[in-house]
Amino acid sequence: MNPKKLSPVASAVGKNPRRIFIKNSAALAALLAAGPLVKMSAFAANKPAKELINGLQVGIASFADEGVDVVLDTLQKRGAINTIFLNTFTYGDGLSGRQVSGQPFPDHGPQEKDLNYHGGNYAIPHPQYYNNTTLKDTRSPEYGSRDLVAEVIKGTRKRGMKLFATIEDQWRDDVPGIDDCREVDLLGRKTKTTCLFNPNVRAFWTALATDTCASYDLDGLVFFNERSGPLLNALGASHLVGTVDPSKSTCFCRYHQEAAKKRGINLERTKEGYHKLDAFAKAALADQRPSDGYYVEFQRIMLEYPEIVAWDQLFDYGKHQIVDDVYKAIKALGKKQLVGLHIEHVNSFNPFFRATRDYADLATRVDFLKIVVYNNCGGERYQHFIKNIGSTIFKDIPHEELMRFNSRLLGYSENEASYDNLPMAGLSPDYVYRETQRALKGVKGKCLIFPGIDIGIPTGKNSRKQTTDDVYKATLAAYRAGADGIIISRKYSEMNLNLIDAAGRAIREATKG
Repeated sequence: MNPKKLSPVASAVGKNPRRIFIKNSAALAALLAAGPLVKMSAFAANKPAKELINGLQVGIASFADEGVDVVLDTLQKRGAINTIFLNTFTYGDGLSGRQVSGQPFPDHGPQEKDLNYHGGNYAIPHPQYYNNTTLKDTRSPEYGSRDLVAEVIKGTRKRGMKLFATIEDQWRDDVPGIDDCREVDLLGRKTKTTCLFNPNVRAFWTALATDTCASYDLDGLVFFNERSGPLLNALGASHLVGTVDPSKSTCFCRYHQEAAKKRGINLERTKEGYHKLDAFAKAALADQRPSDGYYVEFQRIMLEYPEIVAWDQLFDYGKHQIVDDVYKAIKALGKKQLVGLHIEHVNSFNPFFRATRDYADLATRVDFLKIVVYNNCGGERYQHFIKNIGSTIFKDIPHEELMRFNSRLLGYSENEASYDNLPMAGLSPDYVYRETQRALKGVKGKCLIFPGIDIGIPTGKNSRKQTTDDVYKATLAAYRAGADGIIISRKYSEMNLNLIDAAGRAIREATKG
């Protein structure tokens, strides 16, 4: 973590940043400095097509259901995909499994829901890597002894395709050893999430990444951790519905407390501050307006308790510490595998979160960033975010005014839809273009940028459903902005083939030089 960007409390930990210089960084920086581009960036146009990552995320279930050869041939021929991002670890169903419950099935694969979805490690684990963690038994039971990861590797190599593993910080309650790793919230309750300062958790992620990359012929790995710090969780400053509850702020387990003590953060003052935030949020949700207004009352609490921010920064330090551990472990293998980090969607439309994710700092930690710029589902997600922060600290501001103000802060186009129309309109291709350029300018050529383009991510009943033109324009926008490639998301098992065709058309057009 870059000490120049943190408070004295958080910066005390320090670190020696790694610098990974990319061959054409100077040329890229010069192009970006030239301002908005109308046509495809000269950097992307002059880069050999074979060097661009035209990726798509796929769960193991799709290969098991449809066959390795069928899936790979489909993606390569219809979508111009040259890189598979294969989910090898998660207990969630966002990256793995078949279509999520309650959503229509795509036009391929079994037309029935998962009956026995379990999740876990879909690679074959090797026990010697897990000696320092209680999280030893995570192998998924769904496919027995079958090594589908090895089968997919064989299929991609035969076709000249690249293959990256994706590992996601999602757990289930019955994983052996998980109870000793849980976070503890403000009221002393154990949660479903794991503490990033717990030595068992930290050792597990290093072990899993090392095992996966050492045991398989992969081109690299991507780490997914879509978790915000306690302050943003307390404010409900996310796109998730019904998340405003400061009493669920974490983590207050003994490991987190020890980490705080080493950095001089007062535990009792921290708890007192978060209890004040809890009372503030509950009063706001009950329409009990403070005499000086909602924002002034919030700011008063923050000034009285700087420990609130220090505790929030401590969470970010723990998260980035694990990213650093994973990077170091994979590079120690000497296999020239790339390490990437998934940057969650909230970074795109939340200025509070954005302030905690400095692209220049992140570029020192990994070889590439997958930045989420899902524009189709982005409309309803942006509306949810505005509704959440408009229910507490900005409750005095009408939602439409708040959205326009927030959009101005973020540099969004004034042509985006109104607050009420956001779910049905989605966000524009210009949003994809500008967010891609923002990331490229932010990393200054020190790491690669792969925008995540959404296809088939479920949206609400009255929200926008993608057309082929939507997919084509969003995909093309990322390449025109100068991206080093794209990653179509979230998973193949929720994507219709005609939308993959549209992405393929854009990829071929953008990469033909």
